[in-house]
Formats: sequence, C-alpha cells, structure tokens
Amino acid sequence: MPSNEKQMEELAVYRTADSEGSPRAVGSIEEREVFGDDKNHQIKYRTLSWPFVAMIMITEIVTGGTLTLPQALAVVGIVPGLILIIFCGVFALFTSLILIDFKINHPEVHNMGDAGYIIFKPFGLGAVGREVLSFGTLLFAITAVGATALLGQEALTTLSSSRLCLMLYTGIFSIPILLCALPRTLNTGLSWFSMVACLSVFIACIVAMAGSAAEPTPNRVVSVTVPSNFYTAFLSITNPVIAYAGHFMFFPLISEMHTPRDAKKAAWCLQTFATAFYAVFAVVTYCYLGSNVQNPSLLSLSPKWAKAAWGLFLPNILIAGSLYNHTAAKIVFVRLFRGSKHLHDHTVTGWLSWIGLVLLMNAAGFVLAVGVPIFAYLCGIAAALFASWYTYGLAGAFWWHDVYYLEGGWPALKRRWFMYVIAILTILAGAFICVAGLYAIIKSLVIAYADGSVGSPFSC
Repeated sequence: MPSNEKQMEELAVYRTADSEGSPRAVGSIEEREVFGDDKNHQIKYRTLSWPFVAMIMITEIVTGGTLTLPQALAVVGIVPGLILIIFCGVFALFTSLILIDFKINHPEVHNMGDAGYIIFKPFGLGAVGREVLSFGTLLFAITAVGATALLGQEALTTLSSSRLCLMLYTGIFSIPILLCALPRTLNTGLSWFSMVACLSVFIACIVAMAGSAAEPTPNRVVSVTVPSNFYTAFLSITNPVIAYAGHFMFFPLISEMHTPRDAKKAAWCLQTFATAFYAVFAVVTYCYLGSNVQNPSLLSLSPKWAKAAWGLFLPNILIAGSLYNHTAAKIVFVRLFRGSKHLHDHTVTGWLSWIGLVLLMNAAGFVLAVGVPIFAYLCGIAAALFASWYTYGLAGAFWWHDVYYLEGGWPALKRRWFMYVIAILTILAGAFICVAGLYAIIKSLVIAYADGSVGSPFSC
C-alpha cells in the first residue's frame, strides 16, 4: 500500500477523476447526489421519508422468503434454525448500517455497480468492478421479478383450484407487476402501495399461523435438532440467507430520500421487524405442521386456510415484484441518462425509454420464470453468487475502503483494529456463503436432473 503522503495524493486524484459512464465524485454534496438538487426539476426523485423507506424495505425483503423458513427448521431443527435466523438478522443489520455509511460518504452511488467502481478504482479495476456488480444486480433483480411472478402463480392456482394452465397464471400476475412499476419515482406509487403490502404480509402470516394451529398435521414430528450432512444443512441455510437478501436495493432507495442519513432508522426498523417476525412465524408454523412442511409453507395448510392466507398475501407479492421490476429498470435508466434532461424532465425520449425498460425487465422475468426449467436453481445460483456479497461480504470492503482512503490510511485502520478484523471476517463470510451456496445449489441441480424432476420450458 502507498505511504501516507502518496496515498493522500492518489486519493485527491481518485476524488476528482471520472470516466465515461461513471458517476462524478467531486463538488458539493448536492452536486454529487445521483439526482442532484431536483427542486426545480419537473420530476422530483428525492422525496422519500424514512418511514416510507422502511415500509418499502419490509415489502421487498419480508415476502416469499418468509414462507421458506419453516422448512429450514424442519431440516436442521428448531434450535439451530432459530439461532441461524437471529444471527442472519443481526449480521444483516450490521452490514446494512455499513452500506448506509458508504452511501452517505459517496452520494454519487446509485447502485452496487457505482459502489464497485469506487472500491475497485484504486486497483485499476474500476470499470470491471462496475460492470460485474451492475450485471449481478440486474440479474438478481430480474430473477426476483420472475420468482414473485411464480409465487403469484401459486397464489392464483390455490385461489382458483387450478382451473387454468400454470403459465397463464404467471402471465396474468405479471401484468399488474408491470403496471405498478411504471411510475418514474418511488414516492408517486410504490411507497404508498408498500403500506398495504406490509399490512398484507403481516396479516397473511398471522392467518397462516392460525390455520396451522387450527388444523395441525396429525402425528407430526418436531425436533429440537436434526442431524444432517453438510450439503443438506447448507441447502436449508440458504433459505434464511436469501430471506434477508435485499441490500442490493438499499442504494437506489437511499438515493430517493430527502434525508439520506435517516436511512439508518429505516434499517433498524426493517431488521428488527424482519428478525422477530421470521423467528415467530418459522417456529409456530413448524411446530404445528411438523417435519413434512412444504416450501412455501402455505402449501401445507388445509384448502380453506391456504386460500385465506394466499389471498391476503397477494398484495405483498405484487408490490415486491413491482419494486424489483422498478429497481432493475431504474438502474439502467440512470446509467443511460444521468445528468441529462431526460432523467429529470417529461421528455418523449425519457418516457419512452423508461416504459421500454420496465417492459423489458418484466418480460425478462416472465420468460425466465416460465421458459427456464431450472429457474428455481438459477435463482439460487444468483443468490449465492451475488446476494452473498451484496448482503454480507461487500460491507467489509466498503468499510475498509472508506477508513483507508478517507480517514488516513493504515494508521486509521490500526486505530480501529477491532472493526478492521470484523471487516475481514465479513468479507470471508461472504466468500464462504458464496462458495458453499454454489456447491449446494449445483449439487441439488445435478440430483434433480438425475432423478428426472426437471420439467420442460413453457409448460403447464
């Protein structure tokens, strides 16, 4: 690493250098903000308050992943499963606070691609870091659109007693996902819809727990701990890991806040609610449905309780899918038009581009969901490759980068040696989750092909 004087000189260059397509890192806070000082613009992005951001975060995180947790407890047992849920929640809170600090230090960051440009720039790999993390963000968001469409398919199938082809249900549900994602700013639609979505997931899960208690599984087996091999255990561990995998949306959300520093209040609200809610739902549902609980867990309820729970869950699934769709489109839109009038004003080019991007992301999610027989495994691979880093591992790199380059180099790191060690462990944890997750998902895919459980594309 460079000496202090050389390091400060490099830092000055780093703070003023720019390259094609990259956010600028100079000027006042307002000038460096993604959407600038948009008070005089026709389209105003920076209007979100922290309570709305908290509700958006809850909507996009506390959704379908919740329904996978009872099965995770069935695989490893109540005690290991509960410890894992709480640990992941605390870890996710820790990393989210670091991400928020990084965003505050770098107002020009709009997404993980921008952040990748910054942390890899000192190593001469800024462009590579930007493209890799941008690709991962888009892939994860698009697969999330497809996953929520399939979850909507499950809901509509249950509510209608399977009267139509499954692919039609997916297409039907994709339409409202598209329409709700169309407003250009989060505060003109999705933030308000998120209020309903938060209430939706809360009431739906309460009804699901009531249904499992009213009609529990006869002769069910409930275990405190369950012995299992590494592959089986880690495959189940991916459920709680993915249940907290929403950090890739934090940068775009904070970019549309009128007071970005308040994002920490939203993060505390999100992780406290999510961790407590996950723990209660997973334990109660598992205790009443037993070791044979399905994934998603609502499929294990009796028909009347399943219909009630799925019906109440629909608004949350819909708005979560729209948020993923909106985020994927917004990342590309900002990349194309950052600093131009098309970003802030009602221009024909701006609106046609925005609508086209929303349609493209929606169509991509739908095609992947119904056209790729291994879509569920693709979602797992995307989560292992990118969510492991976005939610956990990269936070350590963000902390290390800002302390080293903004606070004085090695002396600053030595002064904060404990956090330095924690940052390294965070990076290693992200690497472990990534590698072990890929191993578990790919092995399960090989087994699925071997036993003939992989379906065909575009089938009912």
